[in-house]
Amino acid sequence: MYDLLICDGKIVDGSGQPAFVGNIAVLDGRIVAVGDVQGEARKVIDARGLVVAPGWVDTHSHMDGQATWDPYCSPASNHGITTLVMGNCGVGFAPCKPDDAERQRMIEVMEDVEDIPGAALAEGITWEWETFPEYLDALDRMPRAIDIGAQVPHCAVRTYVMGERGVRNEPATADDVARMASIVREGLAAGAVGFTTSRTQLHTTRNGEVMPGTYADADELLGIGRVIGETGQGIYGLVSDFSNWEEEMAWMKRLSIENDCQVNFVLFYRSEADWPRVQQQLQYVKDARAEGARLIPHVGARPVNILMGWEGTVNPFMFHQNYAPLAGLAPEERLARLRDPAVRRAIVDETPPHMGHDIMDKIVDGFDNIYVLAENPDYEPAGEDSIQHLAERAGVTPAEYAYDALLENDGKRMLYCPLFGYDMRSLDRQLEMLADESSVISLADTGAHCGVLSDASIPTWLLSYLVRDRQRGARFSLEQAVRMHTLETARCMGLTDRGTLEAGMKADINIIDLDQLAIASPQVIYDLPAGGRRVYQGATGYRYTLVSGEVIMQDGAPTGALPGRLVRACKQGDSHLPNTPQPHSKEEAA
Repeated sequence: MYDLLICDGKIVDGSGQPAFVGNIAVLDGRIVAVGDVQGEARKVIDARGLVVAPGWVDTHSHMDGQATWDPYCSPASNHGITTLVMGNCGVGFAPCKPDDAERQRMIEVMEDVEDIPGAALAEGITWEWETFPEYLDALDRMPRAIDIGAQVPHCAVRTYVMGERGVRNEPATADDVARMASIVREGLAAGAVGFTTSRTQLHTTRNGEVMPGTYADADELLGIGRVIGETGQGIYGLVSDFSNWEEEMAWMKRLSIENDCQVNFVLFYRSEADWPRVQQQLQYVKDARAEGARLIPHVGARPVNILMGWEGTVNPFMFHQNYAPLAGLAPEERLARLRDPAVRRAIVDETPPHMGHDIMDKIVDGFDNIYVLAENPDYEPAGEDSIQHLAERAGVTPAEYAYDALLENDGKRMLYCPLFGYDMRSLDRQLEMLADESSVISLADTGAHCGVLSDASIPTWLLSYLVRDRQRGARFSLEQAVRMHTLETARCMGLTDRGTLEAGMKADINIIDLDQLAIASPQVIYDLPAGGRRVYQGATGYRYTLVSGEVIMQDGAPTGALPGRLVRACKQGDSHLPNTPQPHSKEEAA
């Protein structure tokens, strides 16, 4: 007798092959049969008219702190994510010496770089570890609904080994590198998915300094990377500005070839002037593959963006002198003051305070590329949808229009500002990057940027918009989109026991009403420890989400089942599965 039988669903199995109607049988947390399956089951789910797909695998989260207190890693589980990987961008909480000052330093880095409330981290994290293996053990002890995997973060390792020298980004000595490599080796042996580092000046601390490891030289980067070659375990991941992309890609290729390892790297662009560089990098990846390198570009489905609101981290008036007295007020009191016509007039009439900083100036006065996110959020607005154009048609100033829009929905309305990669006012470039045979969908930053972002909704939006609703250009097929967020994301993180619906695979499954699938309008809520705030975006249309064959979410509500676990990675290429599926090209999937 089966534990579960899912009947008559439209099975999109993650391989990219055409969907078909059939049944799925589950026993002991694994799929045992797919297709024309007969037999008795302890539980039956009628999936007629519904899409049955693998659970989504999120390659780029920052749940390093939240995973220690939240078994659902919300909002990941609300959007069908059944596995997430954290420790990205070189930041995390282990190793860390058992010292209050060192722990606070780690919290401040995460707060500054990833916009996660420090008070929430301070109250929520219990610090049951010093070493990375001890961190994994602490994660392993906690009951959870979804699976998580962790990577060893360069920032924490460098700080642990070098102390203030590491924080100041001083060059590492040969002994420093050897000690860092030893810690990474220890983490990989304990089951870390990989190692990550950050090489972008976007990641700065409250002191205006880049985070530890940003300027690490080739000796340090390659010295740590050799551990992956020596152990045959783990992925090497990084984010970089690619100011000298050819030099950066050269050491990545060298590391991959010399250590027979995979290098995952974040690929995004700031403006249309960068697009030729992106195309060159994508071609470089293909050429490097012929030399034996495995370089995997991780790309976002949406442009690098921020959400603005009265309760968020930023809003267009945050630097106005007349807004300053309101900034520190409680939300209810601030909203009451903002509704005062005299306060409104003083703020909207103030000259925008330009600071000569590209991002900040876009926030305070870039109304030609700021948009209102209504109840059915549009992440591909046209130029005429901008606040500047709407204000012109309404006969008011852009500041007035933005101010009044932010007051909607009881002051919880948010504005959408695509900072990078939206020069063309279209998502065509994102689709082109996603469709490239080398790339993997990524960069949801789940759990991070709590005051300005909620891109954990991307897998839901991928199916509801880029598959079903988009009218402004090409769309992905359902089969192609599901493969992107299942088989491709699982394999790029070395996870071979999930990502497709076939016999032997882990029974992580989404059962979806595709016609009703939708993302909600984002708003700020206060449910983190110490009353910490975050931008939250819910979803509708997920009828069931299963992890290891157990229903953890039903119609958007948690069931109380906690079958999730810590994923401890094994050696590259290892698999206990009899028939591990081999990836094929996106052209075949399409």
